[in-house]
Amino acid sequence: MPETETETQTGTRTGILTVLTTTDSEEKARGLAAGAVEQRVAACAQISAPVTSVYWWEGAVQNDPEWQVLFKTSTARYDALEAYLREAHDYDVPEIIATPVVRGGADYLAWVAEETDAPGARPPG
Repeated sequence: MPETETETQTGTRTGILTVLTTTDSEEKARGLAAGAVEQRVAACAQISAPVTSVYWWEGAVQNDPEWQVLFKTSTARYDALEAYLREAHDYDVPEIIATPVVRGGADYLAWVAEETDAPGARPPG
């Protein structure tokens, strides 16, 4: 659906996503975050302190500590980020949830878009 002038002005369609995953150690979370940023499939990633995840798995309720990793990426790079996470993650069924960024600082959103532009377009740094 084409973006309207009103949508552009109010920022309801930014082309930016936050993508959440979890893993079972801080070391793994740091590895996922660094790999995604190095491969330019995410502009940045934030790692949250351990959370407690309660879920059904293999016929029983599980209760485990996990680290959340929140990536910022463009909608154009989502498929590449998901492919990276599926390859790099050691879970059988990793949590990968994308949420559209509805509004945000124009300069920050532009930075995310720029940092996740075409792969290899610019050297890191």
